[in-house]
Formats: sequence, structure tokens, C-alpha cells
Amino acid sequence: MKYNAGKYDIAVIGAGHAGCEAALAAARMGMKTLLFSISLEAVANMPCNPHIGGSSKGHLVREIDCLGGEMGKNIDKTYTQLRMLNTSKGPAVYSLRAQADRKAYQAEMKHTLEKQKNLFLKQAEIVDITVENGKVKSLETNIGAIYEVDSIIVATGTYLKGKIFIGETSFESGPDGVFPANKLSEALKREGVELVRFKTGTPARINKNSIDFSKMEIQEGDRNPEAFSFEDKIDPNVEQLPCYLTYTNEKTHEIIRKNLHRSPLYGGEIVGTGPRYCPSIEDKVVRFADKERHQIFVEPIGRNTDEMYIQGMSSSLPEDVQIAMYRTLPGMKNAEFTRPAYAIEYDCIIPSDLKLSLEYKKIEGLFFAGQTNGTSGYEEAACQGLIAGINASLKLKGKEPLILDRSQAYIGVLIDDIVTKGTNEPYRMMTSRAEYRLLLRQDNADMRLLEIGHEVGLVPDKRYEKFLNKKRAIEEEIKRVRNKTIRPTKEVNEYLEKNNSSPLTTGVKLADLVKRSELTYESLATIDEDRPILDEQVQKEVGIELKYEGYIKLQAEQVEKFKKLEEKKLPQDINYEDIKGLRLEARQKLNKIRPNSVGQASRISGVSPADISVLLIYLETLKK
Repeated sequence: MKYNAGKYDIAVIGAGHAGCEAALAAARMGMKTLLFSISLEAVANMPCNPHIGGSSKGHLVREIDCLGGEMGKNIDKTYTQLRMLNTSKGPAVYSLRAQADRKAYQAEMKHTLEKQKNLFLKQAEIVDITVENGKVKSLETNIGAIYEVDSIIVATGTYLKGKIFIGETSFESGPDGVFPANKLSEALKREGVELVRFKTGTPARINKNSIDFSKMEIQEGDRNPEAFSFEDKIDPNVEQLPCYLTYTNEKTHEIIRKNLHRSPLYGGEIVGTGPRYCPSIEDKVVRFADKERHQIFVEPIGRNTDEMYIQGMSSSLPEDVQIAMYRTLPGMKNAEFTRPAYAIEYDCIIPSDLKLSLEYKKIEGLFFAGQTNGTSGYEEAACQGLIAGINASLKLKGKEPLILDRSQAYIGVLIDDIVTKGTNEPYRMMTSRAEYRLLLRQDNADMRLLEIGHEVGLVPDKRYEKFLNKKRAIEEEIKRVRNKTIRPTKEVNEYLEKNNSSPLTTGVKLADLVKRSELTYESLATIDEDRPILDEQVQKEVGIELKYEGYIKLQAEQVEKFKKLEEKKLPQDINYEDIKGLRLEARQKLNKIRPNSVGQASRISGVSPADISVLLIYLETLKK
């Protein structure tokens, strides 16, 4: 029996990292919001790596925080280790990474959802959606409840027709033994949504007591760790759990090579495309046959469990083969499995069928976010969920969508990449994908995005006022340092010589000393008598802005050129078939993607510079 379960503004299908952010954003923007999970025990689950952040992903978490999202705050409460990566390089690629207490992270996020006004968390499988006149109308659960909604956000992760592979064994399942979502795929197909199969995987978990850590390299957290959220402060006295590093060897590789015929990846059972930048161990051994060893990280899953996650050993080989190869690793001679590694195949959409707002082009009010869009990673999912939640809410309020461009945020780079270029494999964010990464640093995410978070209503006034004070302090201190002259006194030159820096013969501006490679803004406090007492975040921002001033100015000029093409908007009712001079491939691609601007059109694969010239001429003709 079916029954009417009520009317809501927005329904979010899936309570993974994308779904949690989408639902919280919508509810906080005043929308009556439903959030569905097949199991409430799987809310904000980490079925793969038990960590948040890392290279480029740390940037995404900071940006989520500055737009009013929850991921950064949640990991700040539930981390087991914090570590800043890439510190030997420039600040553009510094990336914060946290080991998570997996269960604590889940529990904290679930409680945050439960406490949120306007948000209704429910356990159910969504089996159908109804679309009328090209617009979302309702959805149906597996037990016959029909909810009328104005907007739906699909954030099903790897659950959509999920199928697990362990050697010759395969079965329908979501991650961690949770039921898959088998019926929603057919409903989406019925409404014209094209689906493809992708694949990902996860390594085995090992009982800590069966590991000999003395044969591994220990990796500790930072002594004075930073928080992900700009609002949080980390207590340096909180105990951090160590991680460990070990390596595969020729014995490991030999076992893998001898058993490739038992791998569903090589036997043809898995048809989905896997992630290029996070391959299985058997894939690494085949693709990088010249490498004698591969790094393997042993990471704690939480404070109240002895399970350890073996990062780098993702596999779909049979369990007996897995056990044999794991036991060849230094320190794992007696390793005992608690859970075997597995591959999982699932349905996802073609992201080029979306608008930059993450709304499906052909169905009004239907949004997609996370791994359903062909991406990989908790952080990539969470930022899409946040944007989908914001834009679904803005649409119902009759406002323009929030679209971040490539010069504003890593989030803008990610969404522009998958929508404009599409992806034929699980997409992973990397710093190299961002052209303007010197401007898109994790330390200045608030300078770039917090005002936007306040404008959409997700950053409260109190936090915004605090941010304005910080911004003012940075501007005033940069102005002071640029104007302050340092005289060649005995004390000054002794300090400079002590730091292997050339002594002064005449007065110089303090800002010029900051730019010397061997000096820093922080270290120059010794000879900067007038320096005011400043917050650590302010000092860091001042130092970076002054040290890299020339490079930042150059990149800002590049952004200005980029924005000129972004500002040339393309009408959405253009029939590109009618524009003479466009090549056939360009017309086909432009009609499919329907770019918002000439800038976006220039990034479409198959659209040449000559085609862009034709578009610019066409726009001038329209103006006349």
C-alpha cells in the first residue's frame, strides 16, 4: 500500500559526505528538507580511507568551511592525527590532512543532522521518482511512502546498483555490507538520465595486535597542528595516534602476478572504469612493472578499535591471495584480517549532462552531487553536495545559482572540469588542475569565499564580523610593512648576517627584506620594533602576501584576462547548428554542453581557438 507522507521543499537521496552537506545547507537556508539513507548506521561513513584532507583535498575542506559547510568542523572534533603536507614546497600546495576516528566522525555528523532545524533524517531506500512536465514532483520509498517535493538532490555515492567483487565471488551490495540501491537506477533511466558504470575499491583491514610495527617507519602528527575550520583552535595536548609506513617487495609482486587470472579486474567480470590515481595493488604491479616496491601506509581507524587500514593495498583478488601477499610486507608476517579488500562497481551519471549549478539539464529541480557525478573522494563529494544544496535552495527562492569560477575556488575548478570536460574515469582533485593555484591557497580560503557564504545565508553575522576584523588587520599590517624603513644599524646587520643575509648599506623597506628567500615576515619581528600583536592566522597571511607579491600580482593579471572571456555570456537558446563557421564537432559539443560563457566554451574538448573566434564574432553580431 502506498500513502502520501507529506510535502517538503527538498529531498536528498543518500547521506554520505555529499548528502550531509547538501541537506545541512538546504535546511540552514530555510528549506524544509528530507535526508534519506538506506541505513542510518552509514551516515557520513568512510568505507575507504579513514582520513579527511590531503593534497588539494585539504583546500576543498577549507573552502567548504568558508561557504558554511560542516566537514571541516566535524573532523576538527574527531581527528586522531593532524599533519600539514607538502611543507617543503610553496604555500600554494600546502595541504592539511587528518586521520579520522571513523565512528566518532559518523556519530558527530549524524548528531549534527539530527539537531538541525528544518532537517528530517530518515532511513529508507528510494525506489522511484516522479517527473511531470519536465519538473520534479515526488519520490517513493521501498515501503510505499510518497513524498511531494519541489527539488531532489541525488547523492547515492557507490550504492546505485552496487556490486562487490572479491576474486571469483561477486554479490550485490553497497560498501561495508549495507544494502545497495537497486531500483532507483531504473527510475532515472526511465526519465532519460543516462548512466554508466564506474569502479572503485578498498584494501583489507588488519588487527593491530597481529602487526609488528618495529619493522615499519613511524609517522607522527604535527606538534602544533592547525585546524581545518578557520573558527577552530586545536589543543596541542590532545594525543595523536601514529601512522606507519612499509613497502611491498618482489615476493608481494610475484604472488600478484601468479594470481592475476583470478582477479575480476583482469578476468573481465568488472566492466566499470576504475580510478587512475588510486589504482588497485595488482593494477600498480602490472602498470609499473619496473618498480621494485610501492609505499604502503598503515593507519588507525579510530581510538576505540584495533582495526588498521592498509592504504595502498586496494585489491579485488581472492581473500586467500590477499592474505598471502599482505603477509610478505615487512611487519605483517602474522597479519590477521578483520575485513578483506574488495572492488565495488556502481552506476553514475554523465556529468556533462549537468548545468554548472549541478542541476540536470533536462529535468527542472533534479540535482546530482558526489560520486554519482563520476568523482572520487569524500572531499570532492562534500563540496558538490554543498553547492547542490545551496543552488537547490536558491532556485526555490527565485534567485540566481551560485557558480564559482576557476579563479575563485578549487570547488569551481572541480565542477567546471566535470561539467565542461566530462570524465571517463573517477575524477580526483589535484593541485595541478588549478591554473591559478597561487591565488587558491588553503590559507586564504576565507578571503576568497567567506563573504559568499555570508551572502547565501550559511555564514552567521558573528563569524562574518570576525572575518572582517581579520581582513582589516591583514590589510593594515601589509600597508605598515610596505611603508616601514629599516635602517642599517649595527643590530640590524648583525641579525642579517646571522641569518645568512646581506647587510644593509642604506635604508630599505621592511617589505623588501621579507622578499629575501632566507628571511620571513615572522623571523623579522626581531628587528621590527613597532610590530603590533597579531593573531597567528593574520601573521601567516601577511607573510605569504608579501613574500610572493610579484607572483601573486602576475597571476591576478592572468585572472583578469580569464574573466574577460567568462563575462562574455552565451544565450542558452542558441542553436549552434545555425552559426556558420563552426566546425561540425564544435557544433555538436556546444549543443550538448550548452556553455554559460565563451570562457567555458573554450574549455570544451573539441572546440578549437578558431571556433571561439567564430563565437566572439557571432556575439558582436547579436549586439548590433
